[in-house]
Amino acid sequence: MSSSEEKGQSPGATPREGEHLQEHLQEHLQEHLQEHLHEHRHEHVHHSGAAADHANHPHEVTYADMTQQDRPQSYEKGDFPSADKTSLGTDEELGNVDRSNDANDPKSSTGFLRKWYRILRLPIHIFIWLVFTAWWIFGLVKFRHTKTWLIPFLVYLAITLRIITLWIPVKYVMNPAKTVWRHTVFRVYELIPKSLHRPLAAIGTVGVFLLGTLVPGESGDNTRAGRAQALFGLVVMIFLMSITSRKFSAIPWHTVIGGMLTQFIIALFVLRTHAGYDIFSFISELARTLLGFANQGVVFLTDDTVPKLPWFFVGVIPPIIFFVALVALLFHVGLIQWFIGKFAVFFFWTLRVSGGEAVVASATPFIGQGESAMLIRPFVPYLTLAELHQVMTCGFATIAGSVLVAYIGLGLNAQALVSSCIMSIPASLAISKMRYPETEESLTAGRVVVPEDEEDKAANPLHAFANGAWLGLKIAGMIIATLLCIIAFVGLVNALLTWWGGYWGISNPDLTLQFLLGYIFYPVAWLLGVPKGELLQVGELIGQKIIINEFAAFLALTTDPRYMSLSPRATIIATYACCGFGNIGSLGTQIGVLSQIAPSRAADVSRVAISALIAGVVSTLTSAAVAGMVYTEGIGLASQVLNS
Repeated sequence: MSSSEEKGQSPGATPREGEHLQEHLQEHLQEHLQEHLHEHRHEHVHHSGAAADHANHPHEVTYADMTQQDRPQSYEKGDFPSADKTSLGTDEELGNVDRSNDANDPKSSTGFLRKWYRILRLPIHIFIWLVFTAWWIFGLVKFRHTKTWLIPFLVYLAITLRIITLWIPVKYVMNPAKTVWRHTVFRVYELIPKSLHRPLAAIGTVGVFLLGTLVPGESGDNTRAGRAQALFGLVVMIFLMSITSRKFSAIPWHTVIGGMLTQFIIALFVLRTHAGYDIFSFISELARTLLGFANQGVVFLTDDTVPKLPWFFVGVIPPIIFFVALVALLFHVGLIQWFIGKFAVFFFWTLRVSGGEAVVASATPFIGQGESAMLIRPFVPYLTLAELHQVMTCGFATIAGSVLVAYIGLGLNAQALVSSCIMSIPASLAISKMRYPETEESLTAGRVVVPEDEEDKAANPLHAFANGAWLGLKIAGMIIATLLCIIAFVGLVNALLTWWGGYWGISNPDLTLQFLLGYIFYPVAWLLGVPKGELLQVGELIGQKIIINEFAAFLALTTDPRYMSLSPRATIIATYACCGFGNIGSLGTQIGVLSQIAPSRAADVSRVAISALIAGVVSTLTSAAVAGMVYTEGIGLASQVLNS
């Protein structure tokens, strides 16, 4: 092909004519993009080529990167969604964040470093691989009897694969994998009559649930009756979400079955296998290590005795500020977006949700309920009602990484907290689609897109870290003020109830808000598989989490003798049940954030908010029920020993 053809000119065109032709093509492309993004601004029916194609071919997947949204890559029916060089990033792109402008600026320190990196990247990559190879072999030989081999191997494998993919295109691995998939598993799938796909999937899921719940032996309070009780509770919650569905006939049962099965498999992996326990123990240990780094800053500002004080203010608040700043730094360099993109593609392909839903669901455990919606801010004005419902449900169903560190600092079971955050992703997708199924055409159906936020983009990593520190300070201040006011308000309510109850002869125990909530949520605690003698206490904790917030519930669980004496089974179920932002206060937060992002959708956000709160709370409770189904006392006690 001639150079003129490569530049978009016809073979006989002059350079000036070629420039005009190129400008015309660029203008046409921009007009097409604007029409695609703004078509049918509302009433909530969002027609687009991608949406229509996805409706006709639900197995097809398109993956688009952040900076080139209109260059999707389609996959044939039954293919794996692989990411090519565009989606993985080049040397100028880390995590799909375009750094090419910085690299081309000779005055930029980033550009200088990237220039030399391009020149020396082969020896740099070889050196890094050799160092980690030597580290892995040395650790395997010297510490094979004293330390676990799994975590170092996974770290070494991840680094090796990443270096290989920087030099060898992923398609050379994915194309053979797709071929094998099409001619093995997918061929068997196509041989099964379509009418039997859903029933067989449901039967298989029920079989997995029964085997995983009832086969393991009994130990202590971990009885088969208790596990069957939790399984019954899960069935009840699914049944209630189904019969209260906005449109039962539109429920995507593939998403529901896949979401619940994924949630159960994650729980089995964490609570029943030593490999899963080791991996999540390693992750939670990394989170706990953050507490130590924050304490170094506290010691510098005060003295070495302050971190030892048993105060919420010095034990929880500094790690939050540091963690938020660290997340802002990692977000600037693109690492957070890279992880979110991979998670989103997985849930997008397996559960067949829209691209926007997959991105928000994957991001919420990392960056929080409000910030996750910011990742798809350009698409928020065009989300369907079901997508808005899903976005809010994800926020209510799980907690953010910033407060996760704080809860680990309180002494809660770190493995339960970390696994709950991940389990809530497929659970929220399944529950939301039961409660509010999709009946419209989504703009991001068939596409996974993580747009880049140019408006609030930091100038450099130092700027991002400073902005994150300031944001962490604001979040910490909000937490302090909220806890102070809420705890004081609860004290006021309890005083009024105690005074009023005294004239009814209710004095032992006193009539309090916790007392009332315990009896209100007593049946819920039973459905989660809590032992009989501890139903009231766990019901009180669930009620505090929903009416007040999860901070109050976790604080009571770790400091109040009434809850500290709970059995290991009741404690771990309560930890899962309270691990979510599903409370009345968060309702106002989500409505405010989404209404600010898309003022034209404020009425729609308010319309689905209560339903999303209910779905988010139920999603968290399903994780607790699953924990009650698969919990084994051995792993639970081991984690408690590790935490102590």
